[in-house]
Amino acid sequence: MTTITEVADRYLDALAGLDPVAAEAAGRTPQSRFADLSPDGFAARAELARTTATAAAGASTDGTSELALAAALVDRLTSEVALHDSGFTTRLLAPLATPVHLTRQVFDNLPRVSEADWADVAAHLRRVPVALGQYADTLRWSAGRGQVVARRQILAVADQCTAWITVDDFYGRLVSGYPGTGVLAGELTAGARLAASATLDFAGFLRTELAPQATEVDGVGRDLYAVTARDFLGAQVDLDELYAYGWAELERTAAELRAVAAELGHPDVATARAALDADPAGRVPVGPDLEAWLRDRTAQVTDALDGPHFDIPAATRDVVCRLSPAASGVMYYTPPDPGLTRPGGIWWSVPPGETSVPVWRHVGTLHHEGLPGHHLQHAITLTTADLHPWQRALCHVHGYAEGWAHYAERLADEFGLYRGPAERLGMLDGQMWRAARVVIDIGLHLDAPIPAGTGFTDARRWTPAVAVDFLVDVAGLDRATARFEVDRYLGWPAQALAFKVGARLWQQARREAEQRDGSAFDRKLFHRTALRLGPMGLDPLRTRLAALSSAS
Repeated sequence: MTTITEVADRYLDALAGLDPVAAEAAGRTPQSRFADLSPDGFAARAELARTTATAAAGASTDGTSELALAAALVDRLTSEVALHDSGFTTRLLAPLATPVHLTRQVFDNLPRVSEADWADVAAHLRRVPVALGQYADTLRWSAGRGQVVARRQILAVADQCTAWITVDDFYGRLVSGYPGTGVLAGELTAGARLAASATLDFAGFLRTELAPQATEVDGVGRDLYAVTARDFLGAQVDLDELYAYGWAELERTAAELRAVAAELGHPDVATARAALDADPAGRVPVGPDLEAWLRDRTAQVTDALDGPHFDIPAATRDVVCRLSPAASGVMYYTPPDPGLTRPGGIWWSVPPGETSVPVWRHVGTLHHEGLPGHHLQHAITLTTADLHPWQRALCHVHGYAEGWAHYAERLADEFGLYRGPAERLGMLDGQMWRAARVVIDIGLHLDAPIPAGTGFTDARRWTPAVAVDFLVDVAGLDRATARFEVDRYLGWPAQALAFKVGARLWQQARREAEQRDGSAFDRKLFHRTALRLGPMGLDPLRTRLAALSSAS
């Protein structure tokens, strides 16, 4: 019988010919970092997932590592096929992490040191029109099948594409960093113009061709939501129970916030936030000062965690910390490449118009994106030899990864990494935000009623405007970020569940281990053992953790 490792090897080898990230995971250097975004490209990847899922379900397994690999592979590929068959994958437009954004983000990770590096940048600039043209063809193909996202999402992405060029001058600024002259300088300038023109043309296609075919209805409904929730979480969940859980988490976290506001000497949370925002001592100017703050704080956290709480692999200690020229108003993380030749990166995209940032609000997010959150999880995944290359580089489950990162925000508090009640208030705002995501996301997409008497809003039905007000009033977000977030929830149905629901699993697994081991419980060992299982859906993870508990 074919082993699960052989199935995974064959899958990775075949996928490497279809996807540049898979090529890197297989040890190859792809000529292009852009995946094939044409309808045929999507169809080929879906068919490969379909046949491999069948093969994996019938493969033999031997030992803990192969059992984990089989569980993860079957779960991910089955879910990938379901997403493709539902039309979600080939119609995707949202304010974050779509093929459009990933095309631009290719340039974040391209080296720009040697002449050869810059020549590679020039080559990729020339390929931007092809990539965006392919995705436009896929969106047309999907629209022909009656699968088009809501008009709000189409116009939001069109506006982002336009801003990248007319406001940020992303490609122009990119090539302005080239220190040389001559032929390559001319190629870079010409490539930047091509990429910019193609981006504006794509925005025009969205506005004039795709938007008129779209609906004004934002929610996707229960049927598609069930498919996307199953993918983002890797678990079958009771959506009504999760909606109630979200409201309970809001109440619990609100009580914590009030206590910290009182500790700061303020009568309520809103007053505390306003006073902290107005304090010049708590603000850092946007630019080199903010980038230095991000870099120094990350280095300090790395030193504090390495040894006492985690064993951070030496090859992953360095983290690139930079401000992103894309004005989306978020902080995000990019993992190292599979060969660890490129470090992980924390990127901060400050909302447009901001000249200084109240950093007390963002320390929790830094722990989420960096350490002990995403960067630590990726560091352990990428350096665990027992994991298959597919697990290390390609098995991404939002509920697992975002769940760990959200759990890590609280873990940072447990480790004493927040410097005083102001930063703890910022962390709790983040916890409130993730609980709000659960009720907003389910409420908007399933048209769930808002319970009476919550104390958080007088509204009885969710609308995008109500959701924005909710994030501002309840979670403390600024209005620009809140609008971005609501658009994101509407474009990525059920992805918002991954944070709070994923963290819930990590917390439950730890409590079970604490109860089982009693005074012998070793927190550091628990985290190391759990993370070394590798990424997988929350249902397979729950099964594997239970099996390890039984074996011990």
